[in-house]
Amino acid sequence: MRDVTISRRGLLIGSAGGIALAARPAWGQRQAPLTPADIDTIARGFLDGLPMAGVAITVVQPGAPDIARGYGVRTLGKPDPVDGHTLFAIASNSKAFTAAALAILVDEGRIGWDQPVVGYLPEFAMYDPAVTQMMTVRDLLVHRSGLGLGQGDLMLFGGNHSIAEMVHGLRYLKPARGFRAGYAYDNILYLVAGLLIERVSGQSWADFVTARLLVPLGMGETVTVESLSTSANIAGRHARLGPPVRGMGKLGVVVAQNDPRIGPAGGIMASAHDIAAWLHAQLAHGETARGRRLWSEKQATEMWQPQVITTYTDGPTAADPGRAVMAAYALGWNVQDYRGHRLISHTGLLSGQSTAQAMLPEQGVAIAIYTNQEERLVTLGLRNALLDRLLGVSGSDWIALTQSRLDKQEREALAVIGGGRFEAPPGRLSLPLAAYVGRYRDPWYGDIIVTQTGQTLSLDMTRTLTGESLLERWGTEAFRTHFEGDSEDAVVSFAVKDGRVAGVTMKALSPLADFSFDYQDLAFVPVAEG
Repeated sequence: MRDVTISRRGLLIGSAGGIALAARPAWGQRQAPLTPADIDTIARGFLDGLPMAGVAITVVQPGAPDIARGYGVRTLGKPDPVDGHTLFAIASNSKAFTAAALAILVDEGRIGWDQPVVGYLPEFAMYDPAVTQMMTVRDLLVHRSGLGLGQGDLMLFGGNHSIAEMVHGLRYLKPARGFRAGYAYDNILYLVAGLLIERVSGQSWADFVTARLLVPLGMGETVTVESLSTSANIAGRHARLGPPVRGMGKLGVVVAQNDPRIGPAGGIMASAHDIAAWLHAQLAHGETARGRRLWSEKQATEMWQPQVITTYTDGPTAADPGRAVMAAYALGWNVQDYRGHRLISHTGLLSGQSTAQAMLPEQGVAIAIYTNQEERLVTLGLRNALLDRLLGVSGSDWIALTQSRLDKQEREALAVIGGGRFEAPPGRLSLPLAAYVGRYRDPWYGDIIVTQTGQTLSLDMTRTLTGESLLERWGTEAFRTHFEGDSEDAVVSFAVKDGRVAGVTMKALSPLADFSFDYQDLAFVPVAEG
């Protein structure tokens, strides 16, 4: 364990319009501040009992110094420890920084939340021209555009599309539902938000966030992926890699995803030490420790205002005692109830890392949990254990509950994939192999190329860096891939009409594949060579 204790230095005391420290909510009768010893006990229990390599934890609470501590190792097999200064990919927790950047521009009168995107980005277009005209800046952030879950991600993760190409490709993404008709998480519209920031401010998303947020907050360790140093104190990446699929077996090292194009959706690298300043500014409604206002009280309220319901349940259960009755998405934040209190939170997941940030505004409390493993259930279990200790709630063994949920997830996964083996379904090809060879094009993704060597076909997904593979027969008019690296394998199906291939569709081989591998949204047609 390595720790950092951060002096409050009179945090939040003073300036007009700010929130004075004395005005922070006092601890209730059953509440007590978390001590470093409390955090040590909880963190070590999780490290000993669950698949984890390391974790960094930040706790911000009234009347006590901030705490930023690290536990375990950065990378399995190496001795370097996680400490309060270790950088983690906070992934989708970056979305709140993008929302705050837009809030600053709203305060300055340069944009409006409910103004059409096309007023700032004339080249912006959705599939439906009517939606193009109605889509507002607010709509970019709240996952109600009509796009399906993760739709368009295949252009982003592991690909070589430019931001301009991705924005252009939006017009070809056929929506899964009506505009503003429901919630489905996406990343690609946050890239549009980043481009909008650049267009209006004259600075790239990374430069604007650095100059207007990171620097005034004193977050000197935090970087965007573009400026990441290979020699820094950086956490490694790990996932459970045993058979039959990712997410089972022993923890192993995986390749990092540090693509600068993901910036507005997930491109910030932060330490437990640094993130305390961001959490304080959130709790203070936009004011830094030195009394500098970054965004107004009005915009602070806007960013936490629920916009679209994400879940609705009958409340806590024995298996999930922290389950919300209702949860909603705001501007880069989730808003829900937790143990009868308002919880403002978000999670982040990239290959090999899982992170969570959470605030109980009425209690003046905030925490961050950064892990170098990609099991979201583990990260949320640790988050909930810390929240319960802060709230004085006892009786929930979050280590046992998390292990039980992992076991249930694994049993369900094995049931879905038939005991863990992917077996080729019966079927045949109606054409000779040479008839499947060619170039095929999807309007938003781009081209794939099928070639033949002897009695074997190969696939080149030209816009995906790890998208080359031999093709194995897989049922009627279909093949499966064997991608190397971090790409999910896919089933490639050919539609045959009048003795020729008329089109190609794809779907993930594993029903457990991450939603960002949205192969199902592709529809290729043959392209005449030359």
